Amino acid sequence: MSKKNTLLQKYTNAYYWSTKFLPRQARDDVFKLYSFVQFIDGITDITSPNKKQFTYIEHRWKQIKKHIDEGVVPAQVDDSAPEYALKNITYVLHRYRCDTAWVDAFLLSKKWDLEKHVYSSFKDTESYMYGSSEAIGLVLAQILSLPEESFRSVRMQCRALQIIDFLREIKSNNELGRCYFPANEIKMHGLKNLTYQEALTKPNMFTDFVQSQLLRYATWQTEANLGKYYVPKKLRVPMQTTIDTYNLTAQHIKNDPMIIFKHRIKLQKRSIVFGAIKNSVKKSK
Repeated sequence: MSKKNTLLQKYTNAYYWSTKFLPRQARDDVFKLYSFVQFIDGITDITSPNKKQFTYIEHRWKQIKKHIDEGVVPAQVDDSAPEYALKNITYVLHRYRCDTAWVDAFLLSKKWDLEKHVYSSFKDTESYMYGSSEAIGLVLAQILSLPEESFRSVRMQCRALQIIDFLREIKSNNELGRCYFPANEIKMHGLKNLTYQEALTKPNMFTDFVQSQLLRYATWQTEANLGKYYVPKKLRVPMQTTIDTYNLTAQHIKNDPMIIFKHRIKLQKRSIVFGAIKNSVKKSK
């Protein structure tokens, strides 16, 4: 398995095995995109984040962005991991004429991760979601040659998937000292926080809170589905496979909200591949 494929598989089984069904050129460039995302996640989403490398990325990105905006592709300065990641995202942005502001937004959200930013209201959470997920989704849309009219649906799709990630990763985010859910909503449900002890003490309140977030997921997913016709038929298999995977995850959480604290919900390769085959059969009919 190549280095970029390994990086993407570590990022998430759902994304990795879904992208295996993309056309080769798109698949290779999606790997480049997610290798950059995975590298940034790898230095920020850990107990002892590598702030030095992140600062380096920020500094180099400002230089690279200036070159890209001038229509020039800057050279990789060395063989280090940060430069490899920057080389990949630079290639993608230049090849598909992406807005460099999308990477600005992504890096800002990851900086908030380092700062353990507090999200007081849903507006704050929305801002984080735009940078950490929606902006990357817009780059993906460019790679897949989706029309600009689809961008609203793309953003809603990314937002829907991320709210499920927020739920299934409550335990690990607690360990990192993070909480992406709005503080005012947690308080509104009678909870002090989203720790296991609080959920155990107030199971009904915790369940109500989780259900409110699943309702939000369903609303966003419904809106995202309105844009599926913008996606070429040959690309709907990987898209639907990812959605199906997250729908199953949402169902697991709905059936047992406390499962969040038992283990990280992650579907296996076989389930994802079988789902893709099923969607391929549907597409051929």
